[in-house]
Amino acid sequence: MTFTAEFRWTSAARSDVGCVRQINEDALLDSPERGLWAVADGMGGHAVGDLASRMVIESLSAISSNGGLASVIADARERLIDVNGKLRVEAARRLVSRIGSTVVVLAARNGACAYLWAGDSRIYLFRNGKLVQLTRDHSHVEELKARGQLTAEEALHHPAQHLITRAVGALDVLDLDESTVALNDGDTFLLCSDGLSNEISEAEMASELTAGNCELAAQRLLEKALERGGRDNISLVVAHAEDVMAMDRTQVNPSI
Repeated sequence: MTFTAEFRWTSAARSDVGCVRQINEDALLDSPERGLWAVADGMGGHAVGDLASRMVIESLSAISSNGGLASVIADARERLIDVNGKLRVEAARRLVSRIGSTVVVLAARNGACAYLWAGDSRIYLFRNGKLVQLTRDHSHVEELKARGQLTAEEALHHPAQHLITRAVGALDVLDLDESTVALNDGDTFLLCSDGLSNEISEAEMASELTAGNCELAAQRLLEKALERGGRDNISLVVAHAEDVMAMDRTQVNPSI
């Protein structure tokens, strides 16, 4: 599907309740024709996490296709702040401490992508055979790692592994991180909830993303997470970018 003159996008999404949970509290947005993708993970252990993730995705789904990258991200930020307020009100109405959801949003326009996030759902970029995590988890374990008090290996099995420090609906003021990345031909992005990243290694992610086949990669990653036990809800989006101009040049002169 094409929405700009420079890059052609294809994408695929999967969401599964997993092998342990009774309710899928994840939700996702897969809209390659608008250059917009998102994953939201309702906060486990809190009231109606599925409501929170659904509200996040429904709001993001209404983002206008018009405008440049900055305006799309600004719209996403405003919408998430609005949902944050609504979730705080709903939590007070239900007499619970919070109703929340993580979120990662990826938006593409022309030759660049922008992304914003809160929580421990992630965005990875697979480029030239290498996988890089673009987002940094908003979690207690990540803070310990940043202070040098915990190694990456120790973090995998730390008892506070699932304790996040930011989420939509968690606090009265929503703090979102944001960044951008210039696009290269063949870039593949993986957005996922921790139900995937806790079960699948980065080496395995890279292996499945190598072919650039979004449908196959999304299905194989889901299957692997389920094979490992599927201890949480699992949601992921795989989005692949192709430079239309590079493709045209190759057709004219295959030696380039």
